[in-house]
Amino acid sequence: MDFMEIVKSRYATKKFNGKIVPESKMQELYEMIRLSASSYGIQPWKIKVVTDAATKKALTPASYNQAQIESCSHLLVFCTDTNLKGLLVEFREMLVKGNVPSEVIETMIKMIEGGSNSMTEEQQNAWLSKQVYLAAANAINGAKALGLDSCPMEGFNASEYSKILKLPKHLQPTLVIPVGYAADTARPKLRYAKDKIFI
Repeated sequence: MDFMEIVKSRYATKKFNGKIVPESKMQELYEMIRLSASSYGIQPWKIKVVTDAATKKALTPASYNQAQIESCSHLLVFCTDTNLKGLLVEFREMLVKGNVPSEVIETMIKMIEGGSNSMTEEQQNAWLSKQVYLAAANAINGAKALGLDSCPMEGFNASEYSKILKLPKHLQPTLVIPVGYAADTARPKLRYAKDKIFI
């Protein structure tokens, strides 16, 4: 399936058939997500993978009882990592291991620190959370490329998710993507004409 067919056929699946996706296929999807773009390449996200029925059931009320949560194979909880200082330590280590010249590393770190220092904490967290959506795009299109279905969801109670999943404070649930095999049928895809979008 070429990319145009992927974006044409992908849709927000509302119910899955409960069939478990093979781990090998999920590992392929994880790699697609890992390779996602992000500002400066800092990848400020962690993804909690939920597969057990009990946890999915516990998360369902916090997801406004939407059927995708319990019927999917794998529930991917995309979390924004708001610990920018910690991210920069890890980022520097990765650049060093990648044999990036030290002067380039220092320039990049200073750019990120300079930009973040000009933001309020709220603005910084908003900037970091935007990066999550770049990874989510790879997740939903990558899933379809692998013959899987998905549904990006913002309709959930983030604080309840944090409690149920026992997430550290710096990881903020931002987007939930159930993955599996559809048990529903896609409606015709309605999108604005190009002349409404490209101005």
